[in-house]
Amino acid sequence: MAKPMTMGETQGAVKEMRVQEALRETLRYEMARDGRVFVMGEDVALFGGAYGVTRGLLQEFGESRVLDTPISEAGIIGLAVGAAINGMRPVVEIQFADLLPLAMDQLASHAARYHYMTGGRVNVPMVVRTKFATRPGGGPSHSSCNHGAFIHFPGLKIIMPTTPADAKGLLLSAIRDPNPVLCFESHYLYGVRGPVPEGEYLVPIGKAVVRRAGKDLTIVTCGGMVLKADDAADLLKQKGIDIEIVDLRSLAPLDKETILGSVAKTKRAIVLDEGPMIGGLSAEIAAMIQENLFSDLKGPVVRIGAQPIPPPHSPPLVDAMIPDIDQIVDAVMRLAEGGRAV
Repeated sequence: MAKPMTMGETQGAVKEMRVQEALRETLRYEMARDGRVFVMGEDVALFGGAYGVTRGLLQEFGESRVLDTPISEAGIIGLAVGAAINGMRPVVEIQFADLLPLAMDQLASHAARYHYMTGGRVNVPMVVRTKFATRPGGGPSHSSCNHGAFIHFPGLKIIMPTTPADAKGLLLSAIRDPNPVLCFESHYLYGVRGPVPEGEYLVPIGKAVVRRAGKDLTIVTCGGMVLKADDAADLLKQKGIDIEIVDLRSLAPLDKETILGSVAKTKRAIVLDEGPMIGGLSAEIAAMIQENLFSDLKGPVVRIGAQPIPPPHSPPLVDAMIPDIDQIVDAVMRLAEGGRAV
């Protein structure tokens, strides 16, 4: 269940809303401010998006700026690339992250590289929003956590908001960025409520945040796993273990300074990710910590991630595939006691 998150990171006038609503209000705000911004994707206009994020935008901005597209991810992102290099600022919705590989050429070989291929003369200011999370009923084709795969493509920035405030601040920064940004939105966080600053509010891309301060061990995580890490930290507090939680917010670029600063303080680290561990995000972060802080660590860097199988439909199998609170608590206890936590 989504729980309220009040992270104390907002100042001035704020409005309480859900992540889903914060994304919608950000699109509305920027479309009203900048006539170059338009939204397109499958069912984003008449239906209001698969998760209601674009609901009402068609009525407010018209069919020239809120476009329903055919079911062709390659065509959608290819169109966005063309629009972006010609001065527009498209915001694309791809309903599920599982479908991003259908447009891999357009995204990784074109959008991500034009700025470099032209010596900086061409920008590609576009945003691709997509939903991810391994969830019951989603199955192998609508339930992937493939975000880690996209850190392998220089030229793509990747954001993953956790709170409603971050949803606004990061998406606004993404729309205004001169080059492509992928926005991964967790299925489990759309309903999370929290304060959102009114008016102009930007969160820098590439800047992590310490969600919970602690002294005994750092958990580096992102997306829906932030909630599980926080729940685990509550249980561990009762056992006398003080957990620090670093929410990445941006996967590319990674905030090396915040990650290493936290681990340098606590001397122990767990990297928690909903995606696969092999060749993924957690491997990159674990390597970064080991390479920079090896002599300071009191134990090995531990990774917790999804089992290496296609996402199942069955709720019990989904529960067995992705990290849970008990697994996090057990790993922390083992590491705190000097074990390998595996």
